[in-house]
Amino acid sequence: MSAILAIAFIFCIIFARFFYIQAVWGSELVYRATDQWNREIPVIAARGQITDRNGQLIAGNRTTYSVFVRPNAVTETELCALTLSEILEIDRIELLNKLSSKKVSEITVARQVEKEKIEELTARGLSGVYYSRDNSRTYTYNDALCQVLGFTATDGTGLSGIEKYYDKVLSGENGEIAYTTDIVGVQTENSKIVYREAVAGDGIRLTIDMDIQLSAEQAMRSVYQSSGAKKVSCVVLDPNDFGVLAMVNYPSYDLNDVPREDTEKLNALSRNSLVSDIYEPGSTFKVITAAANIEEYLRGNNKAFSPSYVFNGSRTRSVDGTKIKCWSDHANGKHSNQTLASALNNSCNPCFTDIALALGKDKFYEYLTGFGLGNVTGLDFNGEALGMLVPQSLVRDCDLARIGFGQTVAVSGLQLACATAAAVNGGNYYVPHLLKGIVSSDGKKVEEYKPLLKQKPISEQASRTLAAMLEGVVKEGSGKKAYIEGYKVGGKTGTAQKYEDGHIAAGKYVSSFVGFFPSDRPQYLALIVVDEPVGTYYGSAVAAPVAKEIFEDIIKIKNIQRFE
Repeated sequence: MSAILAIAFIFCIIFARFFYIQAVWGSELVYRATDQWNREIPVIAARGQITDRNGQLIAGNRTTYSVFVRPNAVTETELCALTLSEILEIDRIELLNKLSSKKVSEITVARQVEKEKIEELTARGLSGVYYSRDNSRTYTYNDALCQVLGFTATDGTGLSGIEKYYDKVLSGENGEIAYTTDIVGVQTENSKIVYREAVAGDGIRLTIDMDIQLSAEQAMRSVYQSSGAKKVSCVVLDPNDFGVLAMVNYPSYDLNDVPREDTEKLNALSRNSLVSDIYEPGSTFKVITAAANIEEYLRGNNKAFSPSYVFNGSRTRSVDGTKIKCWSDHANGKHSNQTLASALNNSCNPCFTDIALALGKDKFYEYLTGFGLGNVTGLDFNGEALGMLVPQSLVRDCDLARIGFGQTVAVSGLQLACATAAAVNGGNYYVPHLLKGIVSSDGKKVEEYKPLLKQKPISEQASRTLAAMLEGVVKEGSGKKAYIEGYKVGGKTGTAQKYEDGHIAAGKYVSSFVGFFPSDRPQYLALIVVDEPVGTYYGSAVAAPVAKEIFEDIIKIKNIQRFE
């Protein structure tokens, strides 16, 4: 009886195993079996194009090929390795070792191979060697906009910049060529070939205007050479929606010849400093302090100073035992009595110290937050810096006093440009953006980006009052070298000492200028930053003329008529 039960038990186990193989595991086994007798060659999807706001092509593709080898299908291993190494310029011994191994069914030998080399390989008639189309990224303007566009890997994946941020949009869907083979991977005589077409990626239309971009590139290249600076950068915004019209970091690199073999050099040259790095802005920050004061005055805050109030700027002030003084020695009564407009013209530190201390840290920090300081702007770009703002709970009066004129605070170039734009455009802070629209792969559909109003730190009246004052800075004050006769240009200069290891770095400065025009209804805003110029280092002398050059080019490009 026990023997019968044992036999029945064994039979049940065998039956259960058969049932599992057929009903549960069957589909996977069929797939494995089919996979052993089928091979697929990928067809790489064309990557979506990148254009500027006017449709000018910035990044496109040229057709190249990938080369694969199936070691089991190679009949003459040494000849195959020798031929491939000679034509494709790869290591013969390393390839020979791979071909000699039968553990892998397929080897990717090379990507982005030019058509001429494929034709040469085809003529050799090597067994086991296959080809498929892929794409090589090409950039119309070489190094222009390089830190913004970024670059791709050899397989076409976006590695940095716009190429990385919008990789899913640009990538598309790969296709394949499938066919049956024998057990060693050789295509059978009556093989049925199945072709699945690749789907191209969608295109990206940027807010960038390449005509303005190229103008800014030339201007920054010129000031880099003439000033002997460590690096220079420039961003041009549309103040009405914070679309980025141009963004330059120099020195740069050629996108069509990326220095991939030198990682340190590539990391340095491909870094978008305007977005990812921070610096102490100095006097350009006084725009924010002035905006806060004007708005509070209009709201009836009796601690704020009226536009007609006369400051005594000719003094050194002690705050928390710390001496705070102006950049000027105030000789011959300079800066002795001045209104807010005059204080902006002269860039007088004590006046802005008075404003920050009068408003107090709670109220002043409300405006700093409202103007986006200490936070990311939300730009569609990876690696954006937060900036550096002393925590409100830890701020002492001496800190507050220095923040008022642009010290003890650090910003990214983009943060400062956006804050200034909001201060002069009617008081509207938008989310800055590089995307203008997404274009379907067939070019028939465009999904437009809609500007996003983030906050409104000041009123339109306060903004108009400030913009008029900043026009005076360019007409009569420190920004004179940005003045363009017949056009209403406003702006503010800045010169900040650099710090290293917590101490002032002797002889090292950041010179800057932020300007906009026309001042009564801004259409263009530019921030120029010159890092460590040699010799003359004042923003009024180094950076302001660069903004003038760019604005004059924009006037020509857009055929803008005189406003006066």
